[in-house]
Amino acid sequence: MDLERRQVFYSGRVQGVGFRYTTRKIANNYAVTGFVQNLPDGRVELNVEGTTEELQAFLQAIDERLANCIRSTAVDRRPPTGEFHTFRIRH
Repeated sequence: MDLERRQVFYSGRVQGVGFRYTTRKIANNYAVTGFVQNLPDGRVELNVEGTTEELQAFLQAIDERLANCIRSTAVDRRPPTGEFHTFRIRH
């Protein structure tokens, strides 16, 4: 099973609207690990690892569920590190 990693930056109305909590709830439905956190510049950062199929489905679910909040998304593919064991919110 080949794992991949995505680092995603969301901008728009993504802080103070439950974005991180909704993302964590969505993650519970997928075989993904990683974290989501607010950034000081108003964006939200997501680092997530899983198979290609799980990552695509997870990210699509976020886009569909939170479309009203997201103005833009920047996705970077990175090599997986295996450092995550769960999906959580970083504070």
